[in-house]
Amino acid sequence: MSNKTRVVHIINSFEHGGAEAMLCNLLLRTDLRRFESSVVALIDDLTVAQPIIDAGIPLVTMGMKPGLPDPRAIIRLAKHLRKVQPHVVQTWMDHSNLIGGVATRLATRAKVVWGIHHSNHVKGVAKRSTLATVAACGKLSRWVPSRIVFVSEHASMLYAKHGFAGDRITVIPNGFDTSKLRPDAAARLSIRKELGLAPGVPLIGLAARHDPFKDHDTFFRAAAILAKQRTDVHFLLCGAGIERSNTVIANRVDELGLKDRCHLLGPRRDMPTIHASLDVATSSSISEAFPLVLGEAMSCCVPCVATDVGDSALILGDTGRIVPPRDPAALAAGWAAMLSLKPQARHDLGMAARRRVVDLFDLTAVTRRYEAVYDEVLSGKGKSLVHSSAVKPAHPKPAAADGPVEKPVHRRQVQRRPAAVA
Repeated sequence: MSNKTRVVHIINSFEHGGAEAMLCNLLLRTDLRRFESSVVALIDDLTVAQPIIDAGIPLVTMGMKPGLPDPRAIIRLAKHLRKVQPHVVQTWMDHSNLIGGVATRLATRAKVVWGIHHSNHVKGVAKRSTLATVAACGKLSRWVPSRIVFVSEHASMLYAKHGFAGDRITVIPNGFDTSKLRPDAAARLSIRKELGLAPGVPLIGLAARHDPFKDHDTFFRAAAILAKQRTDVHFLLCGAGIERSNTVIANRVDELGLKDRCHLLGPRRDMPTIHASLDVATSSSISEAFPLVLGEAMSCCVPCVATDVGDSALILGDTGRIVPPRDPAALAAGWAAMLSLKPQARHDLGMAARRRVVDLFDLTAVTRRYEAVYDEVLSGKGKSLVHSSAVKPAHPKPAAADGPVEKPVHRRQVQRRPAAVA
């Protein structure tokens, strides 16, 4: 038998999202000389799993349905884990932490590492099942996981208040592949051509699925404010559910008189091009942990304006603007301030943003930190060696008006359900 460390990653599904993207990136950079990785998706949604499939990383699904815990699927998961006999099970997100963690404890002697990719579960917005899951995980956090990895300093503090074991908490921020996410002058022209816009038209972008936590309504209200001040600005939005066929989105755009100014592109697979085409990237969320879209845009030398949630301020540092959530006027003012910068000043700010990502959120370095966690929990140091992000949160000063891996060779077929599992 191989002397490599067997790691099974368990995730809810592979729909569009930050945790899903981070898992794909992590798996493609894992040291294959030391680790043997495989993946379990609880739900049969493999929308963004193609990079894992192409790399030949074993992937199975458990056939669960969203919002419907299925005891039979949990039994299938336990049987699968018993067959694989992993050394470490890394779970991703709240529901996978609970289901995957308990199944692992019942079926194997593997060490469990939980992954937290959310922060503030806003009551009235978060599902009751999610709130119940977080509460249950808080109670089990001293029994199930050897380590709890948070992508956000802010989230680690919030979850500690929910009773999560403080002596197991580690913060590892998300990482970014700056070899793919980089400035691209051609992107500006190609996206504007696609939208039927002149090359010089200012473009503000929001990349986020249609979800209450993303607060698109605040974005649209801010866009309406800025559109009255500047007749030249256009707005690009993309993500699952962000299209004219979504009547909630389309009706709101029309009500605010933005039909000719807002471009709803739906899900996109060319996000580096989208990011690089923008003059300003933004996040209007009311809750985030570590929003990937900010680091992605920054990697493309695009300055950002984001709401003060999760670790957004930590990510931006002094390279962008932070505004209060649910405040359209403040968001519009932040965009206006960015667009008012002289071209060289905005260029310099974008370059500083990219340097910050390269220095603090390098994807390969982040991958090595996950691997170090696996080594530590297996060596029995899981509770005593608690890491934290080297980056300290700080609210940035507003920008001045005129100032600054090896891959497996063979592709393997995805198994929708393990054949040996009933």
